[in-house]
Parts: sequence; structure tokens; C-alpha cells
Amino acid sequence: MTDPSITPRALIRPASVEARGWGWRFASRLDWAVADASFRIEPGERVLLLGASGAGKSTLLHALAGVLGGDDEGESRGELTIDGSPAARAGGRAGLVLQDPDSQAILARVGDDVAFGAENLGIPRDEIWRRVRESLDAVGLDVPLDRSTSALSGGQKQRLALAGVLAMRPGLILLDEPTANLDPEGVREVRDAVERVAERTGATLIVVEHRIDVWLPLVDRVIVLGETGGGETGGAEHDGAHVGVLADGAPADVLGALGPRLAVGGVWVPGIPPRHPAPPVLAPGPVVLEARDLTAGRVKGVRVAGPVRLDVRAGEVLGITGPNGAGKSTVALTLAGLLPGLGGRVQASGALAEGPQRDPLKWSSRALLTRIGTVFQDPEHQLLATTVRGELEIGPRSLGLPEDEIAARVDDLLVRLRLDRLAEANPYTLSGGEKRRLTVAATLATRPRVIVLDEPTFGQDAVTWAELVAIIAELRDDGTAVVVVTHDAAVLDALHARRFELGASA
Repeated sequence: MTDPSITPRALIRPASVEARGWGWRFASRLDWAVADASFRIEPGERVLLLGASGAGKSTLLHALAGVLGGDDEGESRGELTIDGSPAARAGGRAGLVLQDPDSQAILARVGDDVAFGAENLGIPRDEIWRRVRESLDAVGLDVPLDRSTSALSGGQKQRLALAGVLAMRPGLILLDEPTANLDPEGVREVRDAVERVAERTGATLIVVEHRIDVWLPLVDRVIVLGETGGGETGGAEHDGAHVGVLADGAPADVLGALGPRLAVGGVWVPGIPPRHPAPPVLAPGPVVLEARDLTAGRVKGVRVAGPVRLDVRAGEVLGITGPNGAGKSTVALTLAGLLPGLGGRVQASGALAEGPQRDPLKWSSRALLTRIGTVFQDPEHQLLATTVRGELEIGPRSLGLPEDEIAARVDDLLVRLRLDRLAEANPYTLSGGEKRRLTVAATLATRPRVIVLDEPTFGQDAVTWAELVAIIAELRDDGTAVVVVTHDAAVLDALHARRFELGASA
């Protein structure tokens, strides 16, 4: 433990942030991701940044962190400054923690990973390692410096990322949905770590989250970004209807005065839950996929889950739950025929298999398209096309469907998943929530009889969450078998799902 008399607070100068009519538009887009945003954040303030999915929250944080890109990637207008200097040239004054725990661990060992950012700033070696230990202490991550980063839980990895940011001694800490992919224990770990860091450093803090209950006790201000309107699908240049900052003030004032309006716009307002679909009318149908004595793992001989025995039924939602590291995603990929099991078996029913081969792993890619569709946890792992429309056309075109049928399916999905105005946009320029809806839509385009969804609602605002849940319920009621891997208990409640819990030592 570090000497409590030596704290980062004495060494960190909290940053001020100011936006004056600031906006950003990606090079491949017609609409502005953020437009006409104006506000000032004083040094040491703790701000919760809210807004509907696609309102530009992540774009703003990335701009403040200096990682948004240059003129070749988009255009900006107005001013965005840190301590009075352009954010893009703020030189290490801001540190960013993202939502995916696995995407931020750069090096193999804990100590090296925390040291990485400080090394890039040219900090002397002795000072770096003093900061590493101090930062790990501040976030409450009490593990050996040589511990493998891959051996950490999701919550530990997020605290590791936070420690790496803290070691750089930024005056501004930016958190972009840092608990989106975590189980409840991981959420508490990260939230408590952020609170310790804020108290010890006094740094200015900006947090983006859709689920806000956990952060309200920590922040002293809420800023709500409004959506930018306009037509991505049109051929003419136009700016759309820019709202800028929709609300700004103390949490109680903003949520109290504007709570219902914000909820309609997609903000997760405490006490105003999103709508739920009706419960299923029919009982679950026959078993279409079964696992017996299944052990699963990503590396041969290294088991992460099992033995597992479960049935997947037509017309039912099966929710696979459990803590981070329990092997939920690994089991789901094995059920979907994308990963070989280490032991036991996965077998499709005769009706689903439509032939003698009942092991999904041995089916062709074309056979899987209409039988088992999968949505990965990370949307970017399955993006292939240069436009949203093109992404949705890939599956139906692989099936050899007529062009008019492809167009009909794609147009329907674009509207149902609120992607129609983004039809010609590059998928990689979408927000995290929009990418998630796109990958769900791409899977639905081939109309598979079994759908495996890994964290389908992460990154969604309250409106798009409800719409995704409604679509899943519709699939269930049409007889599709649905497997949902999730930490979002509200999803399973809304879908009246049957739960299957994996333990950390399953």
C-alpha cells in the first residue's frame, strides 16, 4: 500500500472543459454526430452526460480524449477546449476508459499495462512504477504486478484500465459506458473505484451511461445532448435539425423537471421504466437444440464452462446468465456451431437439421444462415460491408434470394430497428448502440430458426431497448428459438425467459 499522505490529488490539476457551438461530422456521413453543443465544465466537476442512442455522447468523449481523428476522418466546427487549448492538442490532459473490458488490456502483465500510458508520455522509469502502484491502490485492484491481464474478471479489467488512465495523471477522466458489459458485482467494483479515484485526485469527471441509477450519487451535474436530425439516406447535403444541449443542471432539477420528456427521448430515467411486450400466449414448442455433458473452452484442453446440460426450445427465450468469466459467450458460440466443444455434444433436432448431420459445427456456412444466426458480443467483429444497407444485404444475397425479396427484407429491418436514416452510412461510424442494432438486423435478415444473441441490448437507450425487446418477443411468438446471453436481468424479465445460470467454476 502507498503512504496515504502521498495522494495524487496534490499532483493533479483538474481540467476545465468548454464547448462553444462545437460539432463533428464523420467524412462518410451527411448528418452531424454532434452539433451546436455549448457548455462549460469547471475544474473538479463530476458530470453525467446523457442522451438518446446516437446523440453523439461517445463522439464528444473521443474528441475530448484527442482520438476522434483528423481532417481526413471528418470535419468539426465551433470550439472544444481543455484548459483553454483545443482538445485535440491537450497533450495527455484527458484519459478515456471505454465500455469493453477486453479491448483495453494492451500488454500481458498488469504492471506493464498500467505503465503503458505513462511510458508514452515520457515519464521517468522510477516515477512510472511509483505511479503504477499508487494507481492500482487507488482503484482497489490488489493483484501482483506480474498477474496476467487475461486472467482478470471484467470488473478487474475495467479497474485496470482506470488505473492506467490514473497513472498518466490526467486532469480530466472520461468514462464511456464503463459498466455496459459487466455483471452486477463488476458494476459495483468499477463504480466504487471511480468514486475513490474522484475523491483522491479531484480530477474533472465526465461519465456516459444509459443506466444512470448507479452514477447519480457520484455526480453533481447532468448534461443531456439532443439528437441531430436530417437524412442520411438522401443525396443532398443538409444539416438536419440540431438540438445541441437539451438540458444542463443539477441531477434532481434536470430529471425532475424534464424526466418524462427525457424518457420519451430514450434517456433511462429512474422510476420511468421502458415498455415491456406482452407475455407469450403459447407454451414453448419442441426442443430444437440440445447440449449434453457439454464442456466449452476457447483453447483446446482449457475448460471455461461445463459440463452443461440444456435444451433450446422453439417459441421460447433461454437466458444464459452468470458472472463475468463464467463462460457464457463461449457456451453460446458452441451452441451456435461456431466453436467446437471440448467434451460432450451439441445436437440439433431432426427438423432443424433437415438431414443426417445433426452437429451444427459440421454444417456449411450457408446451412447455418437459415438455421442458427448469431450476434456476437462485439458488433465490430461481424461488420463486413461499407454501408448499413450493404451489411443487411450480405446474408440474403448469400442465400441467392431475388433482388426484390432482398430489398423488401432490408427495407423492413431498416425501419424496424431505426436504421433507415443511416442506410448509406459506413457501419464503423455508427454509435455503439447503432452497431448493435445493425448486427441484430443483419442476423434477422436470413430469418434463422434459432437466434443466439450475446448482450443484445448493451449500449441502447430506453426507447431502442424496448424496441429490441419487442422484436425478440415477436420472434419468440412466431416460433423462433432464442438464446440470450446477458447481464441485463430486465431483458429476461420482459421476455419471460427461462434462465440457465453458469457459475464461475461451472
